[in-house]
Amino acid sequence: AESLHSCIGLLGISAGSLLLAVHFYSSPRAAPLIPSTALGVLLLIPSALLAYAGIWRSFRNASLLVCLCLTLSAFWSGYGVILILAGQGVLSDPGDTRDALVPGLATFTLALLLVAVVGFLCGEPLLALVAAAVSLASAHEVALHYSSSLGPSAVACTHLMVCLAGGYFALGRILYLLTKGKVALPGTDLAKKKAQEQGQGSAGSTNPFAAPGLLLNMLSASVFCCRLLGVTHRLFLGQVPWLWAAGISQIGICVLSYRAMDVLMATAFGFTSILKFAGGYSLLYPTWQPEEPSFPTPFLVVFSILFAVLALFLSLQSPVDGLYLLVFVTYCIALACSPRGFFAGGPQGVAVAIFVASALVALIHLYNGRARAKIPTGKDAVKALLARSSLLKLREGPDLHTPYLGYSKYADAEVLAYACSVLVSFALTATGDPQAPLATVVIPWVVVAGGILKLLGGSVAFARGKTLESSAFILYSVMWIIWGLTRYGGLYGTARSFHAAVGIVAFMLFNSFIVFCSLFLNVAWFFYSLTFMLIAVSFLLDAIHALPTGYDIAATLIFGLVSFYCFLAALSNSTFEGCCLPMGGPLVPLSGVGAGTTKCLHLPARKASSVKRIADILRNGGTCGIPTDTVYVLVAACNRPDAVEKAHRSKRQAQDRPMSLWISSLKQLEPAKHLFTPLLWDFMEAAWPSPISLVIPRGEWVDFLGMKDSAKYVGTPQSVAIRIPDCSVTTHLIDLVGPIVVTSANPTGEADTTHHNQVYAKLGDKVDAVLCGGPSPENIASTVVDCTKIDSGNIGFFRVGIIPKAQV
Repeated sequence: AESLHSCIGLLGISAGSLLLAVHFYSSPRAAPLIPSTALGVLLLIPSALLAYAGIWRSFRNASLLVCLCLTLSAFWSGYGVILILAGQGVLSDPGDTRDALVPGLATFTLALLLVAVVGFLCGEPLLALVAAAVSLASAHEVALHYSSSLGPSAVACTHLMVCLAGGYFALGRILYLLTKGKVALPGTDLAKKKAQEQGQGSAGSTNPFAAPGLLLNMLSASVFCCRLLGVTHRLFLGQVPWLWAAGISQIGICVLSYRAMDVLMATAFGFTSILKFAGGYSLLYPTWQPEEPSFPTPFLVVFSILFAVLALFLSLQSPVDGLYLLVFVTYCIALACSPRGFFAGGPQGVAVAIFVASALVALIHLYNGRARAKIPTGKDAVKALLARSSLLKLREGPDLHTPYLGYSKYADAEVLAYACSVLVSFALTATGDPQAPLATVVIPWVVVAGGILKLLGGSVAFARGKTLESSAFILYSVMWIIWGLTRYGGLYGTARSFHAAVGIVAFMLFNSFIVFCSLFLNVAWFFYSLTFMLIAVSFLLDAIHALPTGYDIAATLIFGLVSFYCFLAALSNSTFEGCCLPMGGPLVPLSGVGAGTTKCLHLPARKASSVKRIADILRNGGTCGIPTDTVYVLVAACNRPDAVEKAHRSKRQAQDRPMSLWISSLKQLEPAKHLFTPLLWDFMEAAWPSPISLVIPRGEWVDFLGMKDSAKYVGTPQSVAIRIPDCSVTTHLIDLVGPIVVTSANPTGEADTTHHNQVYAKLGDKVDAVLCGGPSPENIASTVVDCTKIDSGNIGFFRVGIIPKAQV
């Protein structure tokens, strides 16, 4: 899969470069071979392929190909949209196309040069050559816009170099894949690359997507840098594609950073994407109105505070990244102090600092992700300093981002969701002309922050098993999107209607259910959902012409302050061990699992002492949940009929789903070998250990395992399912206890459990202990094979699980 995604990425680079080479070779003609509109549309196709290759590239190494693909994807998507605008006559003035293209071209000249330098230094010459060639092509195109003496053929020649280098690399990967490693072109040997990635990437950056996110910050900053430095003549519609391409790509980087379990950088990229959408909106506004839009000062001050808090916590993870975010604190303050916002010289001067700082920090991330000798970022010094403190201790370890229930590939996004609530609440306090609602820049803050990013936070919360939180975030995001577009997009107007009031009442009914459920969650969530109800009430009163003066401002401020506390609590509790800022307990405690003082034991599976303790519990007649080579199971010792009966009752076992028998080795059946046919014995030797359960005829061999009165609960009167699991922890436990009786660790009819927390949630009050092994290696149960007629040459399948029929 890794090789396939690499091929797709490299072929996408070659395809895009080939399109541009043909375009520039034919541009001196009166009628180019590929018109601008068609070229723009065609460039969006390799852009999508590059995004796919960058996203699905392996998360286990920090290959430069990830950064190259994602960066080029954003570049070509923005470039393609500008070409479409030019082809449709939107960029009609003579210098418009140049002013639109140059900021992006200049940025990617430097950005890809950084990638090329790191590639040459870290032993990836072909990727470095591709990046250097694209950088040179961008530089040639910038020069072409200012001097026609260079000629478009030079740009086309450079793009042809990119096409050839990318095609060579892709061909090498394809040959290696098809010949299974027998043919490898020089420089494309995957075996050597994997060895390098294991040696270098494992000690590198834990977030390979940080570098492309930082390069996208360079892109948005360059639009305003070029205006300040006089490279472009004005800020206008043609530069919006760069800003919004960077913003959309950075939301994608935010999601990928959550996949990389980097909460703080993901939150930072979510924040910076909002600024990109706001900048694009500001440049788009003069298209339909002659004046420049105004900016809500209180909101930008609050945004700078959020950036400062995030920078403080990020400096504990990486001081360099924390200092870098302080530049955005300055940027927000500069925007708040300038009535003209992005059009003023002050914010544009800070944009120059953002451009330079982004380039330097991106270079550090790129280099540290690949090189053995790292550029120091101050992380070790901060760790040493905190190690001396008895009050603050950083949360670390493999279980840092483990959800309470189930298994998730994403880190927790609640920090970003709460921050978005703060942003949108203070954005609503902005006073503007009701007759010209678009004149105040509110829509990006409300729709992007309160809508899109909060929807992202709700989706991640759902993936982590937080049903109530995800429902609330998604509901609130829908509310902000609808209200932001209607109230601040000019659709609401001065007239109020009955239909708007009915819609708001519907939202209030949904939120009433969330308020009720939050009583059983914690105090913070109760006040969070309750204060949102105050905002919904203000919307309703506004719709029916009964809004008291100042009520809407007070409601949004209260909701903003509660959200800010939740933001701080989520940030501190995810960074430090212990409860730094309490969220409070449930206002109405629930009885049942976890509500009382007695809880089943949680024992880590990686410790031999835990396995020994589980064995003692089983020998004494207890039942336990344990991890296996597939899903979690509920077990009891064969020689303890009372325990087997207890497991049968706690599982609410259906009669058509009998319990099975597990052993650790065929040596345990050696005394009864004469009772098995030679074919069946040979098949058991060949099939085990594996996730294959064999249903074999019941016979006297059962008595050799010491089952006694337990036998009536195992299998059917005619047959018994038996297997040897392919899991060292499980087989070691069976060696200590003897054969065990097994059933899935969930009530009959429910889904299989794939995490020890799910076992605790479903059966925690019915089992004596849970051996905690984290997420299951597989989400599918074992394959159950019918061997009762194997001697006549026939086998059947009761269930096809992780092992397919063909392999059996």
